[in-house]
Amino acid sequence: MSGRRLFVFVEGSDDERFFARIIRPRLQAKYSSVELITYACMKSAKVSKFVKGIRSMNHEYILVADIDREKSVQDKKLVLLSRFDEIDENRIVVIIKEIESWYLAGLDEKAAHHLGLRYLGHTDFVTKEHFNSWIPRGYTSRISFMIECLRYFSISEAVTKNRSFRFFMGRYILEKERPDVAAANQESPGSEKVQKKYNPSQDT
Repeated sequence: MSGRRLFVFVEGSDDERFFARIIRPRLQAKYSSVELITYACMKSAKVSKFVKGIRSMNHEYILVADIDREKSVQDKKLVLLSRFDEIDENRIVVIIKEIESWYLAGLDEKAAHHLGLRYLGHTDFVTKEHFNSWIPRGYTSRISFMIECLRYFSISEAVTKNRSFRFFMGRYILEKERPDVAAANQESPGSEKVQKKYNPSQDT
């Protein structure tokens, strides 16, 4: 563990829940602390000031955002760079299409069946609206269903089904856990190549 801290800027509570359960545990060995910051309701100047302070202390940060309606990852990055003037383009991760696509990417056929969902071979197209319309009857809330998705989440499944998740894992996590898999994943989120699964024992 290094003395450096990592700050992960996520848009909202759904992103924070996902990163707290799936991502943060796999980053903690590399940093003295991993802190999640929701920025959707923060003023741009406050986020920029925060990032400037992180850099001045020689710590690290990642800013995560849904691609939403932008046509490409680069277009989304340009939107974010215009909003936050202290952000480094290389510290931005764009989710395709929205965080809900990552929740569903980690469900294998058995998990999907257990939760009452149709199995999806890929999730790059999934939006919040798709996700909400697929929540099975019987769940008391959207949040309770999301928590169930995370209980059955498999990273080895997810890296084959969502290109932006595969890119994130290859850049920030797999390079430390499995260099061979990471090398295969060092491509832009626009690539259609599907990578091999890695050891399921590393999954949640």
